[in-house]
Amino acid sequence: MTAPRNHDLSKFCRVTAALSALLLLAACALPADAFKNYSAATKVSQWNSVLDALGGGSVKRAESAGNVPLFNGALSMNVPTHSGSINDISRLFAGMDSSYSQTAAVTAHKHRMDSLWSAHQNIRRGPLQSWASEEIGDIKNANAMFYPFSGPDFLFASALFPSAETYVLCGLEPAEPLPRLSDLSQSEIDSGLTGLHNAVANIMQNGYFITTEMRSNLQATRFRGVLPLLMAFMSRTGHTVDSVDTVRLDGAGNVTLSGSSGNTGLMIRCRSGFGSSKRVFYFRQDLSNGGVSAAGPFLTFVSRLGRIPAFLKSASYLMHESGFSNIRDYLLRHSSAIVQDPSGIPFRDFGRYGWNLWLYGNYRGTLDIFSSHQQADLVAAYSSGKYPVKPLNFGIGYLMNPQMTSLMVGRPTR
Repeated sequence: MTAPRNHDLSKFCRVTAALSALLLLAACALPADAFKNYSAATKVSQWNSVLDALGGGSVKRAESAGNVPLFNGALSMNVPTHSGSINDISRLFAGMDSSYSQTAAVTAHKHRMDSLWSAHQNIRRGPLQSWASEEIGDIKNANAMFYPFSGPDFLFASALFPSAETYVLCGLEPAEPLPRLSDLSQSEIDSGLTGLHNAVANIMQNGYFITTEMRSNLQATRFRGVLPLLMAFMSRTGHTVDSVDTVRLDGAGNVTLSGSSGNTGLMIRCRSGFGSSKRVFYFRQDLSNGGVSAAGPFLTFVSRLGRIPAFLKSASYLMHESGFSNIRDYLLRHSSAIVQDPSGIPFRDFGRYGWNLWLYGNYRGTLDIFSSHQQADLVAAYSSGKYPVKPLNFGIGYLMNPQMTSLMVGRPTR
């Protein structure tokens, strides 16, 4: 009889612990500025993990009684406050099975997105993930990553850094509210899905956004801004979207849920296919010297994540210009590693800051449109024997021909 008694005692302890945790949480009335800083956000995430463990994964975010959200960020973006509903819309955007009516247009969207995803997985994502596992195992498992000039490119961020708990993306595209799907006609939904498909086609086929085309495709429909793209990419990469909130940074770089006014970005909480929780931040941020400095709010926020790796792809060679020296110098001083194509930081600056470099591919120069940013020293570096060089079987960034592409991996010596 000893075993049954021990079992009953163990069960009683688990129930008691669960009730204690729930009472503790119920007593904690989260104030409006609960996300005043990143440590507060982390604490809420820990509480959610406790609830997930107790409830078998049924509770995905804190909610108040009466289905009124604790924070109004989701309402300001017209995003449902129940995780299942949020994820259902995300799957609709991604062209995956959802509860939304299977009209001919929705079915056509699914077929188009299935085709795009299959090609992207085979030609881009799969080879990139294999490369990352073989070549940057010490980098790809970082718990956070910074992706300047990314726009809504969660696609490549998640491929290179699948273990990250925090992603920081930024660009000049706005984070606009979703329309209420119940207020849209079927033709408006169909048009929105077509525009969304067209917006993601370039990056999934070619590996980068053509910004003007992306804006044109999205602004012409009711699905505007970066949020539909981010949600679609999350679903396609096997993530479950749990919540969406609007955020802003105060003058000291603290993250604050902004509600309907003052938002400069998004915080999306999601879970990987293995159940690990993630936060994806997207900020509308000018990275020129006039918009960012090492001591300014945005880079202060990034610095609070610790010394983390950065990823740079299809960055328009902006950091080759003096007007973007602040973000360039910040990355070289504060990053734990940098993975980039040649459009990121100039090759010469890695040497100036004393970084070790590993080269991949076979760089022979950039596209004609960027002819003013040719890097003869990088061309020479590939044949100098000074740096380790390995071939690539895929293209990346603007250089999609594997015979002329380039990836650089930098690790600081200090």
